[in-house]
Amino acid sequence: MLSRRPVTDADAGWVDERLTDGESALWHRLPVGDQRHSLMVAHRLVGDLGDPSREEVAAALLHDIGKLASGLGVWARVLATVVGPRTDRFRMYHDHESIGANMLTEVGADPTTVALVGGTSTDRRAADALRRADDI
Repeated sequence: MLSRRPVTDADAGWVDERLTDGESALWHRLPVGDQRHSLMVAHRLVGDLGDPSREEVAAALLHDIGKLASGLGVWARVLATVVGPRTDRFRMYHDHESIGANMLTEVGADPTTVALVGGTSTDRRAADALRRADDI
């Protein structure tokens, strides 16, 4: 997350091949550190599940998309994690799952992706794999 090195063209191409146009537009709005993190999570998910669906990979790539709404940088995110949802922006950071699900719904993402990002999926296999992949 702290690296400012941009993702490679090959990595960006891998992402774009797995996302719809609307999802891809959201992903490209992520700061570089978040892009790199999402790629790690997606690759870990693929390694764990072996042959995940496109919607599951999209959820891994976009699992933190709702954090964009808070506008917090790295150190403010650390502070928000420590002190909790004490301000509007910290509250948005803590509510990033539901915010991200709404953002994805707005761009027409598949309901499977929306539910995984929003933490409401009833597919325990995929939800647990996403949680493990994000446990970095």
